[in-house]
Amino acid sequence: MQTVADPLEHARLTAAHREAIVCGSVRLDYEVLWSRCGRLAGYLAGLGLVRGDRVAVVAANCHRYLEAYLSVPAAGLVIVPLNTRSALAELEYAVADSGARVLLTDREPSSLDGLFEHVIRLPDGYEQAIAGAEPVALGVGVGEGDLAGIFYTGGTTGKAKGVMLTHRNLMANTWTALNWGRPTGEDRFLIMAPLFHAAGTCSVLATVWVGGTQVIPLSSRPADVLDAVEREAVTSTLAVPTLLAGMTDEQLERPREVGSLRLLSHGASPVATEILRRAAKAFPGAQLLHLYGTTETSPIATCLPHEELLLDTPAARSCGYPVLGVKVAVLSFEGEVLAPGEVGEVVIRGANVTMGYWNKPDETAAALRDGWYHTGDLGYLDDQCRLYLVDRLKDMVVTGGENVYTVEVENVLYSHPQVAEAAVFGVPDDHWGESLYAVVVPREQVSAAELIEFCRDRIAGFKIPRHIEVSAEPLPKSGAGKVLKRQLREPFWSEHDTRIGN
Repeated sequence: MQTVADPLEHARLTAAHREAIVCGSVRLDYEVLWSRCGRLAGYLAGLGLVRGDRVAVVAANCHRYLEAYLSVPAAGLVIVPLNTRSALAELEYAVADSGARVLLTDREPSSLDGLFEHVIRLPDGYEQAIAGAEPVALGVGVGEGDLAGIFYTGGTTGKAKGVMLTHRNLMANTWTALNWGRPTGEDRFLIMAPLFHAAGTCSVLATVWVGGTQVIPLSSRPADVLDAVEREAVTSTLAVPTLLAGMTDEQLERPREVGSLRLLSHGASPVATEILRRAAKAFPGAQLLHLYGTTETSPIATCLPHEELLLDTPAARSCGYPVLGVKVAVLSFEGEVLAPGEVGEVVIRGANVTMGYWNKPDETAAALRDGWYHTGDLGYLDDQCRLYLVDRLKDMVVTGGENVYTVEVENVLYSHPQVAEAAVFGVPDDHWGESLYAVVVPREQVSAAELIEFCRDRIAGFKIPRHIEVSAEPLPKSGAGKVLKRQLREPFWSEHDTRIGN
């Protein structure tokens, strides 16, 4: 049995004085990290929190966030990392849904504070809290089946869903990361994705377990990221395609010494093949590796290693092979396993798969059926078990690494009194991978600018369509009356060379 506490304890025992975290001018070794995590757990216990209580975090990446990610689950509590880009109404919903009692945040006081019993403000309040706390032992009485975190992701009903990940889920992903990333104690992993994303944490435990170093840049600007790679001799990282493109452009225009970088992974959204060609040129010593998965798979399900060697082959359009301990299949709508080359729904099985959605039994039952997690993605496998994605059943758009469920955006548009019909879908975007496009049929005259402004106070900025087409014609529909989004999307995607990822 293994829990989130085990990698940290192993690193303390085997690499106590090795650098664990670099964040700006802060450098912590594993002995100090272990002590700080124990004292944070002790402080939370002193507030009266008991096993299973939830602790929310709304903050930018920093060493304190990483400490919370490690120590909250290791103390038998549940971490709830919330998207810093969410609108206040979205945060309020997630807080109420999760029942979190404590908030760790670097934000100024706001109405959000009133939803919690205790608010710990980063950095000063946090430092004062742990300075006077008695440390508690981590991992005692915690089981692999215990809930470790609730990660909120967009919901097809218009409300976010809290993906429940257990210690078993996170440790299963840790083992796969050890397999595909092959980290050692000499590795220095750069955390670029936000820690509220599963992508931001997918290699954290693996790096800790081998006693490697986590480097947290003070910003995600490509120039700052590359400066950190050069300054800290970073050996591996994971980027969303938007940042990969920005890093590539910056490196080609203003080169840094990046010879230390051996592994450049990417995932979370579609990426153009041309971006990968440029990345291979900008970082010639690094292996490109494509990762596919979802929050529900903790998050990694497949990987395509040495992508830079495959860019001129059909395999380059795949998401790669199932990772260690994970099974991937493609099912027909009748639930039959399909042969290689046949398109159906992608389903996943493994110890990494979520136990379900918090407070949402119906959505859990729909997603977890017959031992498989149903991703809602359409795809096929080739004769070597490489996965290719061709469309999304969920109508989810991934823009700049953020998952957006179009039903949620449509619900907001439909709430405008002048909107009779609305359809939202993803279109190719060289910078964001995909961007949101809406077609609206009005009841009376309304402008695109008015509709965009209407959305601003209701949903996060990344969920607002970048273009709204106001149409005098009804939306195309099937015989059953369902809007034919594929027909609306087709003109935008027909000639676009992309590889779809999640």
